[in-house]
Amino acid sequence: MNLHEYQAKRLFAEHGVPIPDGKVARSPSEARDFARELGGRVVVKAQVHTGGRGKAGGVRLANSPNEAEEAAALILGMDIKGFTVNKVLIDQQAPGIDQEIYLAVLIDRGRRLPMIMASAAGGMDIEEVAESTPEEIFKVHVNPDLGVRGYQTTYIADGMELPRELWRDFHKLVVDLYACFAANDASLTEVNPLVITGEGKLLAVDGKMIVDDNALSRHPRIAEMRDIEEEPESEREARKAGINFIKLDGNIGCMVNGAGLAMSTMDIIKLFGGEPANFLDIGGGAKAEQVATALRLILSDENVEAVLFNIFGGITRGDEVARGIITALDQIDTDVPMIVRLAGTNAEEGREILASAQMETAATLSEAARKAVAAANGAQE
Repeated sequence: MNLHEYQAKRLFAEHGVPIPDGKVARSPSEARDFARELGGRVVVKAQVHTGGRGKAGGVRLANSPNEAEEAAALILGMDIKGFTVNKVLIDQQAPGIDQEIYLAVLIDRGRRLPMIMASAAGGMDIEEVAESTPEEIFKVHVNPDLGVRGYQTTYIADGMELPRELWRDFHKLVVDLYACFAANDASLTEVNPLVITGEGKLLAVDGKMIVDDNALSRHPRIAEMRDIEEEPESEREARKAGINFIKLDGNIGCMVNGAGLAMSTMDIIKLFGGEPANFLDIGGGAKAEQVATALRLILSDENVEAVLFNIFGGITRGDEVARGIITALDQIDTDVPMIVRLAGTNAEEGREILASAQMETAATLSEAARKAVAAANGAQE
């Protein structure tokens, strides 16, 4: 689950990470009033779940309450990468900025360990830094039983040529950021930039945090922070139905049972020259009504030119899936071609149901993927 900047920074602060004073406004007049409370010189920042806000005009400096009101009026309602800005963060301006640093705690899935990553090239997209000057990125892995060690932050601070008088403060900040990461079951806590102010202090002027959805049951307070306004309607509906669904940019809709099988299905679609339009895992034991909901979600994407079903029946029964497909098609008027590959429990019964509805089937995943790519390409011609 993604958090907004203001939510992430408040959680950072609970663990000791220094942040600017700030308040969230939903109207230009609120922005003016909050700017006055914060001393007048503020930064007005769009709160949306995407990067590139500054480049899009979603971050503006204001040197008076009236300027803050004008900035908020320009930012509220903006579309930034498909997200509409409904609120802005009004932060006190940092007292001068001498240096910008990138700092993050994340999961290194290859090593199966938390990792601290930092760079003196703060303020930039870390992907750009990794591509153009990878030597400027410093990484250390953290043993969860030991936590962040002094020699690790010393290595990073020295590599970034951080002023020596700030090494002690930098160590404490990294320890505090890691504590926030661990305490909240995060998969990412990121500060970009972490600035050295003109007063020689470290200040987290931006913040990003992603919390593992599987841990939300342990963090009801964080679960309540979910901003459903920021989520595509299809993903909200999927979550209510107990379906794992993520919209992508391709044109071949995918319905699969099992996350690993879903990843493999997307891979083989790309292998044969296609692009998946979504990740969709209906899970084990999906019933006809869930399958129908999933199909409606897929077909709600106007980019979908073909649909590929890849169901391996273990707990999920092939005949239930087939009935779900037929039920959905009774409710939706569509001419999108569909290819179904069923295997496992009650697969034969499922194929009979689909055959009676004159739906195209495939014996193997490779055959199904080829047919889906061909169908999508034919629809584009």
